[in-house]
This record gives sequence, structure tokens and C-alpha cells, in this order.
Amino acid sequence: MLKIGYHISVAGGISLAFDRAEGLGCGCMQVFVSNPRGWEIKKLDERDAGSFRSKRKSTGIEPIAHMPYLPNLASPKEDVYAKSKEALAGTLERCNLLGIRYLVMHLGSHLGEGTERGRERVADAINEAAGRRGDVTMLLENEAGQRNSVGSMLEELTAIHGMVDGKGVGFCLDTCHVFAAGYDIRRRDVAKEVADTLGADRILCLHLNDAKYPLGSRLDRHADIGFGHIGRKGFETFFRATGLADKPMIMETPLVETPKDARGELQAVRKMLNDALG
Repeated sequence: MLKIGYHISVAGGISLAFDRAEGLGCGCMQVFVSNPRGWEIKKLDERDAGSFRSKRKSTGIEPIAHMPYLPNLASPKEDVYAKSKEALAGTLERCNLLGIRYLVMHLGSHLGEGTERGRERVADAINEAAGRRGDVTMLLENEAGQRNSVGSMLEELTAIHGMVDGKGVGFCLDTCHVFAAGYDIRRRDVAKEVADTLGADRILCLHLNDAKYPLGSRLDRHADIGFGHIGRKGFETFFRATGLADKPMIMETPLVETPKDARGELQAVRKMLNDALG
């Protein structure tokens, strides 16, 4: 069964995300487990955390966590780097308390210090956090190729993976980002190359997003599925070539802001994939 869902708001209590996700027909969902735009990680409400764990069992919806926006694990600035590592450790702790098995991570920006140095910083931070990860697997998300970003090229991601404890680290592949970085996943050979390079067994989650701008734009701008430059046929080719349709798929498309339309999009995407895969 295809597991497709959205990034879901946790407003009013983190356990309420399950109610919103269930209302949309999600099979999985992504959430922030702390303030996405702040450094402070407040203590979880025990009753809310218990409700979260209970609803996971009762709904069958797979929850996936995403790191907040501020941490930069590639930063050469020692104060930011230290706070980023603390944020990672705190987020891993919350994921364990909530029973979330995957944590998606942006790798950050090297701020002009070079990709090699940026990779080293990221790997060091992940290795330092390994002892506190518990049952959580950290997923490195590919970037769109923004200036000074770490992780937009496949070889960067595999290099970092080779520098860390691979048992606790996998990948989250964002379709918009990989397209924006210059990989034309509308082509069967390129889609297969992407999956083979990262390793289908190490790609544990997908961010399923169409691209607002053309191939190689290096712009992280999502479009609704089938209405961007990847397009319906592009996604069909991608999934036929890669065999990744069994992974949890999180959509971060504009329609998630309007639940009625989001439900319709999710149903359309599920039908598109079922038709494509036979």
C-alpha cells in the first residue's frame, strides 16, 4: 500500500497532527517536533506525547520528523555550530519520546568555507549525536543547489554517508531539489542513476514535490504534483525506474495550505502512482 502524506501542522498540540492527517487521508505525515523557527526546545507535555504515541497505533499513520530551520550543521561559526548540535540532540530525544523513527535533516551551508569543510562539519556533528539517537535514523536530505549549500550533489551525500555510522543514517530524497540541482529524473536512466548512487535501501523517505522552475535552476520552489516542470509523466517515469514507491512519501506542495484541495491532490497522486505501477 502506498504511504503518501503531507507536512502537517502541530498547532494546539503535537498529537492533533494525527487528526489533521487522518482527515486528509494521509498514510504518513511529517511534523516539526519543536519550534521550527527558534532555538529553544521546550519540554514535551507528557499527556500530549502519550496521545501522540496512542494515535500512531490507532491510525496507522507513520510520523516523520523534520529538523527546525535555524540549525546549520555545516556552519564554520563555532557558536552556531554548537547550538546546531544541541538542537540535533534535543530533536533526537523528542523523536524517541514520541516513537518517531525517522528524522529528516537539512545539512546546511558552509558559508563560503568550501564543500569539503562543510561535509566534515556535518559528519562530525552526526557522529557526535550517534550515541543519543536511540531508535531514530537520521535522514540526510538533498539540497536544490543554493549557493554554499551542502548536499545538493549525489557524491556529496554519499561522501558524508561514508564518514558516519551508516547504521543510523539514511537519505531523504526530495524530487524538486534533485531536479533543481540538475538531475533530470524525467529520464529513466537519470532516475535510475540517482537511486543507484544513493542506494534504494538507504533512501528511506521521499519528499514528493514538483518543481516550479526548470531543470538545473538551483531554486528550491515547489509546485503541485503534475503542475511543475517534472510533470505527471516525469513522476511516472521516475517511479517505474527507481522502484521507490514503497517508501513513505511526504508532499510539501502549495495545496497543503488548503485542506480540501490537499485531500484531492493526495487522492490524485495516489491514483497516478497506482496507474503507473500497474
